[in-house]
Amino acid sequence: MKGFQLEFFTQQDQFHAGKHLSDWLIDVARSHGIRGATVFMGTTGFGQDRRFHAAHMFDIVDHPVQITMVVSEEECERLFALLVKERLHLFYVKLPVEFGKVGE
Repeated sequence: MKGFQLEFFTQQDQFHAGKHLSDWLIDVARSHGIRGATVFMGTTGFGQDRRFHAAHMFDIVDHPVQITMVVSEEECERLFALLVKERLHLFYVKLPVEFGKVGE
């Protein structure tokens, strides 16, 4: 099957609709029938504003976070339409991929 690998980048302290943005995206992916999504917590990173985001021993709110999912073209269109409707400002990477399952 052909589709896209989507990678969204945010920080642990970003919220939407009363939830961590990463949790909100996972819930949306699940409720829209997307096959799976993974949240990666980074230790250090910086964004377009050139400001460093890092995990510190006593401060876990500034963790860089990446949410990755693989979607069909139709799922991608529906997801991005929802993100626009929700007025989210979110950096993403969209890569064309072939995906499927091996074995049973």
